[in-house]
Amino acid sequence: MTLTLAPMEGVVDVHMRDILTRIGGFDLCVSEFVRVSNHVLPASVYHQYCPELKSGGKTAAGVPVHVQLMGGDPSLLAENAAFVAELGAPGIDINFGCPAKTVNRNDAGATLLQWPHRLNDIVSAVRRAVPAAIPVSAKMRLGFMDKSLYMENAQAIQSGGAMKLTVHARTKLEGYKAPAHWEYLAPLRESLTIPLVANGEIWTRQDYEACKKISGCTHFMVGRGAIARPSLALEIAGLEQAPFHWAHVQKWLVYYRDLIRVMDHDTREAGRLKQWIKLLARSYDEATDLFTEIRRLKTPDEICAALTVPV
Repeated sequence: MTLTLAPMEGVVDVHMRDILTRIGGFDLCVSEFVRVSNHVLPASVYHQYCPELKSGGKTAAGVPVHVQLMGGDPSLLAENAAFVAELGAPGIDINFGCPAKTVNRNDAGATLLQWPHRLNDIVSAVRRAVPAAIPVSAKMRLGFMDKSLYMENAQAIQSGGAMKLTVHARTKLEGYKAPAHWEYLAPLRESLTIPLVANGEIWTRQDYEACKKISGCTHFMVGRGAIARPSLALEIAGLEQAPFHWAHVQKWLVYYRDLIRVMDHDTREAGRLKQWIKLLARSYDEATDLFTEIRRLKTPDEICAALTVPV
């Protein structure tokens, strides 16, 4: 079994990757998507999205970070993939799953799921451009408006040379609305010869067990669940039997505040803290109360002052 930390735009950045891989349980991370639209991006952009490239492509805890690219032009994606490989990326992932309207209006993300041959063209071009030793993978949803092409899309990605496929078990139209349709993953897994990674609505150890039973998958990706329940990866790995106590989580919030000081922007830092606390409220009543208390606060220091962290 392998467990991957999902890419989440504006949420799972270098700092959150640092924290969650220090906590443990993850085998791999994927960066936030890097939008490729009209040229080969400079190294500074890749270092912004994946600073770990400067330290062997791994988090401080030693977990590899694959760089995720998103776009609709095979040649341009291939050129960027070759460049980011030169920068030291340990792997390249291709985004065919982002449901954002702004992304889909610009020929990227989930909109490409309407044309299986385009998925094949993109994966094939990237695979040819990247050294054989560097894995190329892809992430997709079950479809755009419906699920009619999910099998064809997966087969197109596999035949393009991807070594692994992650499937978020919802369509673009379904967004993040529960439930995730894990039942579609079993026939998909059986039809593929490459590993299939299950993704979507895994919030607890019990969700993981249900997804495993329904899909038959042995590889999983979690995103929002790990933010809302920082012990989730350890629970899935059998290294923790229950969620962390709230006092333990608060210590990680303080550590996160220290990490994000590099943003040097009170509004952004406060926004990131509030964002995490709001997600934690899914698992902790204390976070619900805390969010109510801090939602109007303006600075990260004011927010941290509201925490009651034991010495």
